[in-house]
Amino acid sequence: MSAHPFTPDIVAAVLEHMNADHGAHSLEIVQTLGKTPDATTVELTALDPAAAIFTAQVAGQPVEVRVPWSEPIIDRPQFRTEFARMHQKAAQHPH
Repeated sequence: MSAHPFTPDIVAAVLEHMNADHGAHSLEIVQTLGKTPDATTVELTALDPAAAIFTAQVAGQPVEVRVPWSEPIIDRPQFRTEFARMHQKAAQHPH
């Protein structure tokens, strides 16, 4: 899939919601599924059809972490489903 299926306002709304309301979940996702256990804070910075892109702070430095979706995102409701799936999977991962 080459074309980005979402307008900038949709992407901005998803980023704002995840960063404002689900920061702890995002950190857990990045630490486990993103294989960045030393991340101390994270911000969801971008979305594409294949992955959620976070910027994590690791040892005081920004690190980009891509966490792939289970399938390409083609409609907006899939974001909620995929973030819920990621959070559930990350929560089951041994800390």
